[in-house]
Amino acid sequence: MAGAAATPPAMMRAVQYDACGGGAAGLKHVDVPVPSAKKNEVLLKLEAATINPVDWKIQKGMLRPLLPRRLPFIPVTDVAGVVAGVGPGVNDLAVGDQVVAMLNSMNGGGLAEYAVAAANLTVKRPPNVSAAEGAGLPIAAGTALQALRSIGAKFDGTGEPLNVLVTAASGGVGLYAVQLAKLANLHVTATCGARNAELVRGLGADEVLDYRTPEGAAMRSPSGRRYDGVVHCTVGVGWPAFEPLMAPRGKVIDITPNFSAMLTSALHAVTLRRKRLVPLLLSPNKADLEFLVGLVGEGKLRTVVDSRFPLGDAAKAWQKSIDGHATGKIVVEMEG
Repeated sequence: MAGAAATPPAMMRAVQYDACGGGAAGLKHVDVPVPSAKKNEVLLKLEAATINPVDWKIQKGMLRPLLPRRLPFIPVTDVAGVVAGVGPGVNDLAVGDQVVAMLNSMNGGGLAEYAVAAANLTVKRPPNVSAAEGAGLPIAAGTALQALRSIGAKFDGTGEPLNVLVTAASGGVGLYAVQLAKLANLHVTATCGARNAELVRGLGADEVLDYRTPEGAAMRSPSGRRYDGVVHCTVGVGWPAFEPLMAPRGKVIDITPNFSAMLTSALHAVTLRRKRLVPLLLSPNKADLEFLVGLVGEGKLRTVVDSRFPLGDAAKAWQKSIDGHATGKIVVEMEG
């Protein structure tokens, strides 16, 4: 209920790193002041946060000089919790509201007991949506949603019956992409490891390929369909592998593009290619987050939780993400 949150303390527990590199061993537990909400911001008492690959890539220095903007840095942006304070100019959120938020990537702050979020990237969370379910959504589900829209998927019943391929379908983005594609009435072919095939099929995939087999590595639809779009969630597979599988106007939406992919995309753009590789950079917005939280609340979208760790074991969660074999989301919960 609104108004139920306690007055925030002066200090909080947090996990940060003070240098790029170091992996999980570079994370340090610290006590730091609780931040305060400024204009158009809210202070959140965090209940859960989820780790995305971009979080440890920032620590690794792969986004230098842009991120991290300054050190020491408290990482992670995808969170859920309760509004504990409201800054000037915020009218649609109140103390005590349960919410999901995406924190500013420049400032991070998710591996802590409290964090400040922009009101325009904070949405109310229905009582039947847990903190862990909500915290999984901002980057992973947001990326899946925008990738599918780039292909032409529509969620109002007016879309065409497209054929899509989702690679690495048992990962954080892939599991959401399979579900969202089915909500848009698309035919879904998915690749994943054999141990996750039933999970992916259970979430709606029409065809599931084991990427370790020759058939899975070839990524051809068993039904012989050409793909109108690919939500490409893995690495190490380039445009030449996809081109013969694509429909005449097919698009490969690459969510982890490397330099070669960027060059290929630029070449496709200037030569007006009908089949195209398109890099995707998530554009966070409140409308998409509200849409996704609503789908979870209605039971139409599921956050698959791979594992849960208390804040005290954040390094274990960090290492699990780096290892790259999680099925779904890795959740850090702020106990106590």
